[in-house]
Amino acid sequence: MARNLINRYVWLVDTISRYGRITLKDLNAAWLRSEISEGKPLARRTFFHYRDGVEEMFDINIQCDKSTFEYYIDDSGGENNARLRSWVVDSVSMSGTLSNARDVSGRIMLENVPSAREHLPVVIDAMKQNRRIRFSYKSYTRSLPTEGIVLEPYFVKIFKQLWYVIGFNVNDKQIKTYALDRISSLNILQDTFVMPEEVNPSEFFKDCFGIITNRNSAKRIVLRVEPTQAKYFRALPLHSSQQEVVHDDYSIFTYKMRITYDLKEEIMSHGATIEVLEPKELKLLIRDELERAIKHYQTVES
Repeated sequence: MARNLINRYVWLVDTISRYGRITLKDLNAAWLRSEISEGKPLARRTFFHYRDGVEEMFDINIQCDKSTFEYYIDDSGGENNARLRSWVVDSVSMSGTLSNARDVSGRIMLENVPSAREHLPVVIDAMKQNRRIRFSYKSYTRSLPTEGIVLEPYFVKIFKQLWYVIGFNVNDKQIKTYALDRISSLNILQDTFVMPEEVNPSEFFKDCFGIITNRNSAKRIVLRVEPTQAKYFRALPLHSSQQEVVHDDYSIFTYKMRITYDLKEEIMSHGATIEVLEPKELKLLIRDELERAIKHYQTVES
């Protein structure tokens, strides 16, 4: 029964999201066309019950425009809230799509991604209460895990399908980033903290690509990109500062970003389809990495 109820919540969010705005009459017609209705109409009282359930479970508010009697998903509350709601709506909608595709499950290929399902709710709960957390962390650069890390969790961020928590490391007395899939023995402490006013999650990574940041100033970064790759950059920009000038055989993409490890790795991952034009320090960084890589193949036997 609980699964059926969640599926109905998912259907409701997905349908209203796809229509943008929809009357209860049209919603009921769509409901009857779906298998989830089992041929029974969506009663007004049931709809209100589901609407309350959606708000409680997903923090998604379904509002009514009283001038048109149309229902819509409220995206107010600031850019971050709107972005979070959009992400939740997309995730919920995809969940509904996949749950209705069991008859072709063998033809749906999913990526194997380390899950944050275990730790993300705990971290968010600690953030809500402004409480410190303690955990062990297995860094890829160390052979043994670091035990007893105490962190004041400021915010969380997702990057390339992995969740990270960013906060103040009490022992090291600096802000650090930790991947949730490498955390173990996570506990919420009784100790509370005050979120510093100067720490703004939106500003923290504003000039960065990825999850790694530094104290360097943002640079004007110019990339020459081949036409096919340019289409991917248009569909999924590297950064919010992205600007493009299209030429016959290439595009010039301009950004304002800090030079970080994540940015270097991203540029190199596209191989010969991208050329760094500016700044010089990034050109040299990429060149040195490529020269080191070439050395691995200079003695290839024929």
